Amino acid sequence: MISGPGGGQVETSDKTIKIVLENRDLWQKFHTLGTEMIITKTGRRMFPTLKVSLEGLDPHTKYILLIDVLPVDDCRYKYHNSEWVVTGKAEPHMPGRLYVHPDSPASGSHWMKQPVSFHKLKLTNNNLDQNGHIILNSMHKYQPRVHVVQANDVFTMRWGSFYTYAFEETKFIAVTAYQNEQITQLKIDNNPFAKGFRDNGMGRRLDQRS
Repeated sequence: MISGPGGGQVETSDKTIKIVLENRDLWQKFHTLGTEMIITKTGRRMFPTLKVSLEGLDPHTKYILLIDVLPVDDCRYKYHNSEWVVTGKAEPHMPGRLYVHPDSPASGSHWMKQPVSFHKLKLTNNNLDQNGHIILNSMHKYQPRVHVVQANDVFTMRWGSFYTYAFEETKFIAVTAYQNEQITQLKIDNNPFAKGFRDNGMGRRLDQRS
C-alpha cells in the first residue's frame, strides 16, 4: 500500500505498468546542482518539463494521468555559501492539488503511442489561486509524482486502481528567484523559451515564457 493523491490508501495492483522519465539526462544535470523551480502568483511552468513514456497499459482500457507535488521533508531551506542548508521548520503545506493531464481520460493505446508531456502544469505561491495551479511554499523541497488511474472519468477515479511513480531526479526546491547561478545558466542553455538575462537594476534575472 502507498499513500495516493489526497492521502488515501491505494493499491498498486498492476505490476505490468512501466513509467519511464524522458529527458532523464537533463533532469540529472539539474538534480546534481540542486534543481530550482520558479513559483509566481500567476503560475509558472516547470523546466525541465515532466515528460514520461508508458508501457504495459491495456490498449482498450481508459486511464487518467495526473500529477501531484508533495513536500520531501518538514524543513525550510536557504541558499548559503553556494549550498542549500536547512534554516527551520517548514510552513504548513497547502491542501494537495492534482493536475490532471488534459487528454484524460484516454485509452491505454493513446497514452503509449508517444511520450506524455505535462508542460501545461504550473506552479504558484498564491494560496488563493483559482486557476488550478499547484500551490507551493518558497524555499521548500518538493517531489512530483505521476499517477496512472484506471477510470472512465474523474468522478469514478477514486475507485480506480492507482499506479504511482516518483523520480528521484525530479525533486526540486521552489523559489521566487533563482539562487544558484549555475541553475540559471543551465535553464538558459537548455530552455528554448528562455529569453536570456535582463539587467533590471535589481540583479540579473531569467525570464521564461509561461
